[in-house]
Amino acid sequence: MQLILGSSSPFRKQLLQQLDLDFITDSPDIDESPLQNESVEEMVLRLSIEKAREIAKRHSDSLVIGSDQSALLNGKVLHKPGNHETAVSQLKDASGQTVVFQTGLCLFNTNSNTYQSKLVPYSVTFRTLTDAMIENYLLKEKPYNCAGSFKSEGLGIALFEKMQGTDPSALIGLPLIELVNMLEQESFSVL
Repeated sequence: MQLILGSSSPFRKQLLQQLDLDFITDSPDIDESPLQNESVEEMVLRLSIEKAREIAKRHSDSLVIGSDQSALLNGKVLHKPGNHETAVSQLKDASGQTVVFQTGLCLFNTNSNTYQSKLVPYSVTFRTLTDAMIENYLLKEKPYNCAGSFKSEGLGIALFEKMQGTDPSALIGLPLIELVNMLEQESFSVL
């Protein structure tokens, strides 16, 4: 069976490469707007499934990975900042606070037309950040395409007081521990 990562994210691709598996990527083209009265948890799980299903329509004899993620600070969704000013604002708001990342993961089997899905939370508590720390960090890493304005796999780790969760790769957007479990359920061995 072919393994397909249904994502255009370079971060998810890098994570999956850590498992040393042969895979291809294919980018889903779906509407990612939240539904009325839908919680963030429901949305990321739904979108991970929709992404996998969309890719599955174009491939046979495949296992398709779909994933979606949102970051929440005090109940408010943190988007990719896109620019320096927004990143400064996001990091000032996160100073001394906990950001909760909700990552939806889906593995779709095109042969059986079945899927496994799971919501994987991960929390990051920020140190108290000074303006100088924020400016120095943004100058060095420029995380303007990352939700919450940081890269935990880089210098962003210096912004944290603690991290909590069962799967640190969930923070970057693809929960590898859970993915390995799902793959094994499909008799697709990683080791």
